[in-house]
Amino acid sequence: MDYLALYVTIKLALVTTAVLMVIAAPIAYILAYKHFPGKSFVEALIYLPMALPPTVIGFYLIILMGPRGWAGGIWESLTGGSLLFTFLGITIASIIYSIPFAVQPMKAAFQKIDRRLLDAAYILGLSKRAAFLRVIIPNSVSGIAASAVLVFLHSIGAFGVLLMVGGSIPGQTKVASIAIYEAVEMMDYSAAGFLALGFIPISYAFLLLVNRLNEDSRT
Repeated sequence: MDYLALYVTIKLALVTTAVLMVIAAPIAYILAYKHFPGKSFVEALIYLPMALPPTVIGFYLIILMGPRGWAGGIWESLTGGSLLFTFLGITIASIIYSIPFAVQPMKAAFQKIDRRLLDAAYILGLSKRAAFLRVIIPNSVSGIAASAVLVFLHSIGAFGVLLMVGGSIPGQTKVASIAIYEAVEMMDYSAAGFLALGFIPISYAFLLLVNRLNEDSRT
């Protein structure tokens, strides 16, 4: 079994989940409570990775993160290295690829909060930032947890976008899904089977957790 690929996969999923929990919360808050011109266009842009094929996302990330791209050029001028074919590169790709799965459940959780709670918080003198941290977040724990689980599961299953941006460098960018694909290509079905089998209990356990969280949020 390719334990390095499993290690990179879990590491990538954990980092992606941690970053998106921080990024997605304020985005979900704005989409849930704010009204501004072009809001529907912004929301559609955030959810766009759900509709696009992974190879399309991967192609544009290569353009963006390559040496001649905007992000890649800045990174190379600062560090002398490339964003492509690095763990940082596939982390950025994974974050962009998974952001809809973080924002959507959080937005739904925030919208379920009784607005009277927020009104009471404002009457008591809490700022919007304080109300977000002390009212919205504590009352949306199940939705935030479900968001984290969905992002984690989506990250460990990513394939096309990671292969295009990161290639298959053992210990750096070669994740389990790529290792399975390469094992099948080499007709090493036992190695592919062991890796594939490892996904089933992990995914099943997390899906059970999501269902439990959804049941708790409805009670």
